[in-house]
Amino acid sequence: MSHSNPVQKFKEKNLFSRLKKKDKDAFITAYDLYVDDIHRFVYFKIGNQEEANDLTSIIFLKTWEYIKNNSLSDSKTLRALLYKIARTSIIDHYRQSQPIASIDDEDHPVDVIDESQDVMEQINLNSDLEIIRKKLPELKMEYREVIIMRFVNDLELDEIAEITGKTKGNIRVLLFRALKALKELIEAK
Repeated sequence: MSHSNPVQKFKEKNLFSRLKKKDKDAFITAYDLYVDDIHRFVYFKIGNQEEANDLTSIIFLKTWEYIKNNSLSDSKTLRALLYKIARTSIIDHYRQSQPIASIDDEDHPVDVIDESQDVMEQINLNSDLEIIRKKLPELKMEYREVIIMRFVNDLELDEIAEITGKTKGNIRVLLFRALKALKELIEAK
């Protein structure tokens, strides 16, 4: 879902201000708006459909708890808050679970494709998309993460910066390096 549309941005800001007032209906609307994006993000990170479903539910529960118990003034957007909670939840998931092969496991790369969408169509690289799909797990985790957030989940640079705790400039450099590394992997074929 693209978020550069001014009407969409206005709706999201309105939704966020309603959430600041702890509006349950606004949260249900937010859930409907973001559940697919968050699920796709989780699925690409852990590589298991059932676990991704469970974790996505947990993320939204944690988000509602956070909204009920905290001021939202420290978050710029609901999307950034959701991705921050999703990232933390994925890290917690890995700490609690046994080591399993996943898209983030350096020793056992797994090719993961979301059957509901041809995700790679969104990546604007003039190369064989099948090669990109196969090479993505070979990148280091930090590079994979920014590529997934930017091109799969269509997040803006400032949102990625807020989620990761880095500056927008750092994200720009990281994304440049990630795409360069991906290009080198593809050309090495």
